[in-house]
Amino acid sequence: MENERLARVRPFEICSIRPPTENNSLTFRLSRNCYWNKCGFCPIYKTGAKFAKRPVSEVIADIESAGLLNELMVENGIGGSMYSKVIQERALSLVQRIRKAREEAGVTDRHRCLPLENSPDPRMRWFSSWFVEYPDITDCVEHLMSWRIAGGSTCFLGDADSLILKPEFMGLGTSHIRKHFMGIERFTVYGRTRTAARIRSEGELAAFKEAGLDRVHFGIESGSADVLKKIKKGETPEDHVEGSLKTARAGLSCSFYVMPGLGGMELSESHAVQTARVINEAAPDYVRIRTLEIFEGMPLDDMRRKGEFTEADDDTAAREIRKMIEEIRVPVEILSDSATNLLPVFGSLPKDRGKMLATIDEYLAKPPRERLEYSLHARISAFAGQYGALSAEVLNAISPVLRDKRLDFGTASDEEIKNMTAFVKSRLMP
Repeated sequence: MENERLARVRPFEICSIRPPTENNSLTFRLSRNCYWNKCGFCPIYKTGAKFAKRPVSEVIADIESAGLLNELMVENGIGGSMYSKVIQERALSLVQRIRKAREEAGVTDRHRCLPLENSPDPRMRWFSSWFVEYPDITDCVEHLMSWRIAGGSTCFLGDADSLILKPEFMGLGTSHIRKHFMGIERFTVYGRTRTAARIRSEGELAAFKEAGLDRVHFGIESGSADVLKKIKKGETPEDHVEGSLKTARAGLSCSFYVMPGLGGMELSESHAVQTARVINEAAPDYVRIRTLEIFEGMPLDDMRRKGEFTEADDDTAAREIRKMIEEIRVPVEILSDSATNLLPVFGSLPKDRGKMLATIDEYLAKPPRERLEYSLHARISAFAGQYGALSAEVLNAISPVLRDKRLDFGTASDEEIKNMTAFVKSRLMP
């Protein structure tokens, strides 16, 4: 009987790409990848990934397998409030027993797939360690462990635009998830504002709410029509406003992602001003800052090489954020929860406007050399926070400024510091 249960546990698909706030959420893929896949800055789906809506039978099978695996973990004392050597040993033992039971039952699972490992950009090859197209049992156990340790109350349903699916489909998914994971309190998805504005009626968006959905994360990136066109976002400022307002009227919370630097030096002012205008008109609940990173081989990288796009530096990105915060007039929560960001700009508008502007002004008031040193220190801290420690290659890259495990910028040139900063940034997950 025990072996039969173990043999029924098959790997379930996990959403590798999800909002930072959902890093420790339980995840299920209702669709795979991104059907638009033309954004000039985005490297995630440009290595051959194909969009597909998953059959409901596949999704339900994933949920049931995850539910059974979670039961086995509880029975074996795996999870709880923290990682420990004992918990890790129990998890390893369970993985080995599941694999053995499946082998004895004649079951062959798909090979673990890392679609980014052949990317031309070394950063994406680095990221391949966490972007898993087809997970194995170990991935699934680790996923459930992080969810349980984080409190076991949130669930993210992916991939890139779950609003393209029918509300009935999502309702089947959420009802099965609640059946197997009764502690879930919040369901969230990524969505495109164009889908909400032009494809879904307000009644259909309300049906998503009735199906259990709580929040939609919209990557609006910019409120400038020129910027959106240049990066081939496939959406307009009007889509951003109408899509958000319709979604909010349907009872769903809206979270915006904006991307300082996306206008380059050429459109920096317009990017900041028009993004603030769209936020004022759309009135989302959250605005999350995710500073642009340009990846090798992406359309934006080609534009940079051809001189059609001049990359914005840290100071320019900081001024853009300042302009947005200065001009936003609606109540909204501002969060800087991406490792690509330089400054810790958090707060509620309008209450915390002064505090956030002061954070930016304090940085901009530093002498040029101190701003360079601040940037490197911030990115090293972000890396350590994201991965738990500095990797061997990062330690090697910053070795010229390391003295007894402490940063000592000493005689390092400005150019050396810039190069070290660029390297560390290149290893951060956006």
